[in-house]
Amino acid sequence: MPFGVRSKPTRTRGRALGGTNLTALLSKLGVTAHRAHRRPQIVRDAVGNFPNRRLAKSSFHCATLILPIMNRPRFPLFALALLAGVALIGCSKSAPKLRVGFAQTGAESAWRTANSESMKSEAAKRGIELKFSDAQGKQENQIRAIRSFIAQGVDAIVVAPIVETGWDPVLREAKQAKIPVILTDRTIQTSDESLYVCFIGSDFYEEGRMAANWLAKHVDGKGNIVELQGTPGSAPANERRKAFADGIAKFPGLKIIDSQSGNFERSTGKQVMQAFLKKHGKAMNIVYAHNDDMALGAAQAIEEAGLKPGKDIVLVSIDAIGEAVKAVAEGRLNCTVECSPLFGPKVYDTIEKIRAGEKVPKKSFNQDELFDSTNAAAALPTRKY
Repeated sequence: MPFGVRSKPTRTRGRALGGTNLTALLSKLGVTAHRAHRRPQIVRDAVGNFPNRRLAKSSFHCATLILPIMNRPRFPLFALALLAGVALIGCSKSAPKLRVGFAQTGAESAWRTANSESMKSEAAKRGIELKFSDAQGKQENQIRAIRSFIAQGVDAIVVAPIVETGWDPVLREAKQAKIPVILTDRTIQTSDESLYVCFIGSDFYEEGRMAANWLAKHVDGKGNIVELQGTPGSAPANERRKAFADGIAKFPGLKIIDSQSGNFERSTGKQVMQAFLKKHGKAMNIVYAHNDDMALGAAQAIEEAGLKPGKDIVLVSIDAIGEAVKAVAEGRLNCTVECSPLFGPKVYDTIEKIRAGEKVPKKSFNQDELFDSTNAAAALPTRKY
């Protein structure tokens, strides 16, 4: 076949070679036609510009196979393109997967389970090797997991911090190892903001504010409230408590008469609610829970006490898991403010941007909404968690 006549593409290891435009192929190595016969440093420079460092290293080894041939002053451009293509194909096949370490808080709620599943399923979908660690509600386990990720040389570390403080030493180790850290769901308190690249999650203060505003309108600014707090020292517990208190402060008729931690757990929320019922009886008529699992546990305790949750006692919570939205539609809960757990796609998109050298926002919040009797039933068919 005369040179220049295009043949049908030939597939080699999933890549097309025959019929490929030579200039386009060379450009993958950063080599233009007029530079093709220059010194081998051209290939080294081109390979060095690969966004994936481990692929770049493999590609350099492949490129060195053709460097001695490129030294020949009249080496044919067509043959150079073929060698370059073979090098790229072989290297892309051997390129290792992106490896991400995820230090999860635990599995204390349906929300957390959905959050873990989002990270796992999205990683599988993208061919990412996810190293998952369940801290079982203990900060020391998360710190141990992060150090393990650093030792393994992962490409990025994702952390959902159990509490806000005590992270600087281990995050400093990750920074020294040049491994980017992304915080999800919960924020931290640190003296050095450079220890993590960014935070991806929900605005906990806004969630608490939305709950307070809805409640004030629903009960005409009057009522005695018991509060089921989340894990002590955690960002969502701290911010949801403060925001709610700030919100009801505008209404002198609304008072928090008791507040205890249910640790974001349904069983603990039920136990604390049982204690509230014995202690306060009919003196309380509103429950504000920092998450749906505790609210659903409280509803069980109310029912066992012979009362009707949602009627005798108003229940307001946060998360909007499917079970809670259904309970709102049925009238067992009165309101739940959304806090989406589906972080997987956004987290991995962010990691890719960081590795490509792009700037990412220091804080990125999900858009959340509120569900009550006016929209809960209609929302159920489209809920993903």
